[in-house]
Amino acid sequence: MPSRAERNALIESNLPLVGYLAAETHARATHIPRDELAAVGALALVTAAEAFDADLGVPFGAYARRRILGAFADEMRSMDWASRGIRKRIKETVAVRETLTSALGRTATAAEVATAMGVAKEVVVEALGDAARTVTTIEDPSARDVTADVPLPEESALVGERREVLEQAVLALPERMRRIVQAVYFEERPVKEIAEELGVTHSAVSQQRSEAIRLLRDALDRYFAEGSAPVTTTRVSAGARDAYFSRIADAASARIADVFRDPAPA
Repeated sequence: MPSRAERNALIESNLPLVGYLAAETHARATHIPRDELAAVGALALVTAAEAFDADLGVPFGAYARRRILGAFADEMRSMDWASRGIRKRIKETVAVRETLTSALGRTATAAEVATAMGVAKEVVVEALGDAARTVTTIEDPSARDVTADVPLPEESALVGERREVLEQAVLALPERMRRIVQAVYFEERPVKEIAEELGVTHSAVSQQRSEAIRLLRDALDRYFAEGSAPVTTTRVSAGARDAYFSRIADAASARIADVFRDPAPA
């Protein structure tokens, strides 16, 4: 296990990688906010630095990239709206359209696809609409060269604060959310196992994890807000959110505590 200083150095030098991969993933999956991906990626980077073993001979950048993309994939799956039946319908409809398009030498119309499938045109239109917003698979970017040895100047100036705020924000989460975040991102346990341990459904764990990420994002936005009030992403009540911010203030350093005790920017 790396020392704290070594861990911090790994996080600081590779933080730009989180922003790069978040931007790349958001470009393919625009239904997921880029800031939410960045929050998930930052957690993954911290856990990667905690678990990294240099003796294995794998560069940390490559190791962290794999962990970050894995965290993105988990987040995308948890937000996926499509059932197996919907996916099957999408796949069949797209396959028929592609076959007709190839044969006709032009893009097949919805009416032509519907005729070929023996279904109503409205069914095809809906399936093609669903296809346009289906979660995109994250491609392996290992072939791309990403320079992450030297952090960007603006990242260097804020990385220490971000890490400290993030650590305090995780610790201040409601108990069940904190247990889920620590189990998923720090212990790398499968969601199914966590659900069985907590006595809840797989979906309930995923929902709690997503809400925890939104709370973390709101905490980071609150701390780094400049002038106007940041947009709230969490779905908990205003009272529960304020109580969360108070817990951060109670445990954090004076510099951080002052931000979370002060009224939010107007």
